Amino acid sequence: MKVILIGSGNVNTVLARLITTKGHTIEQVYSRHLEHAQQLAAQHNATATDDLAALAKTADAYIISVSDNALPEVAALLRLEDKVVVHTTGAAPVKTLEACSSRYGVLYPVQSLRKELQHLPEIPLTVDGNDDETRALILSFAQTLSAVTQVADDNQRLKMHVAAVFVSNFTNFLYAQAEAYCNFENIQFNSLLPLIQEVASRIKESSPAKVQTGPAIRRDFVTIERHLQLLEAYPQLSELYKFLTDGVLEFYR
Repeated sequence: MKVILIGSGNVNTVLARLITTKGHTIEQVYSRHLEHAQQLAAQHNATATDDLAALAKTADAYIISVSDNALPEVAALLRLEDKVVVHTTGAAPVKTLEACSSRYGVLYPVQSLRKELQHLPEIPLTVDGNDDETRALILSFAQTLSAVTQVADDNQRLKMHVAAVFVSNFTNFLYAQAEAYCNFENIQFNSLLPLIQEVASRIKESSPAKVQTGPAIRRDFVTIERHLQLLEAYPQLSELYKFLTDGVLEFYR
């Protein structure tokens, strides 16, 4: 397929690599900042523009990847008639794009994507469309890009987005809290990396609920109290520890 990218941030930068790797063509890249569009376009022998009105009408699919706040504004400015137009967010409804084209939908990558990635990770794709034919076409395109695809409506996709926040954003926040604590206490955060990798690897074969460890699930209140004494100098971290400990105790009650 011939694809035009609207937005040159993290998601479209990585998707562009995936799209061309799988034999499709990037024709054009749009960004509000022309130099950003030019940088991404140059990597894929595409043209660049900072003018939505100058978008070519020759592509098979148009992928919009901008911030959720900017998406309605961009969608309101696009007029692509019967071209397939998709956005890439898990939170915005399909109908956000209804003014753009008679065929519109979603291509949501359930993955944390950053421009700096040196490798292409596995990228599960969740799709939808405004009608059966469009949905089938978007799904067919997604299946050329990923071995893990699914169709999900707005409500299902939003629920997936919530789950993704838990397993990615919140988990990484906990890593950041642990790293800050290690730095303050002059202990090596790197010593925890094998533990992080081991726990992550376990849930590939077992339910996370079945591989929970730690003092809370053991109801080891002596150790919990000792931990809280150490955290008295860190009120925010102490409250976070208490909240999560109570959560584990309740979940396994």
